[in-house]
Amino acid sequence: QVQVVESGGGLVQAGGSLRLSCAASGSISSINTVGWYRQAPGKQRELVADISRDGSAKYVDSVKGRFTISRDNAKNTVYLQMNSLKPEDTAVYYCNADILYSGDYRFRETWGQGTQVTVSS
Repeated sequence: QVQVVESGGGLVQAGGSLRLSCAASGSISSINTVGWYRQAPGKQRELVADISRDGSAKYVDSVKGRFTISRDNAKNTVYLQMNSLKPEDTAVYYCNADILYSGDYRFRETWGQGTQVTVSS
């Protein structure tokens, strides 16, 4: 069974930093693009950043210059370093990984359960 687990969320003051981790485990052949999404109360889930297997990264405009996405393919883990946090960054952060399960023939989007990030003013 393949699992995607996020960690690293918490409560931080505005201007502070957090580092989120997204770890995939189980029978995995390969992981393609991994994205970090967030959903604030009453709002739609939005893509914050994603990273391809070769390390190419994209960011939503609101986090450019503050957030950095990176990955360790050997550990099947993707990170989101969040600096200069703002109250509007408060949301549940989800990881979505495009995974080729062992013995499977196509990549499948696999979501984690989410981790809460709360930024106080």
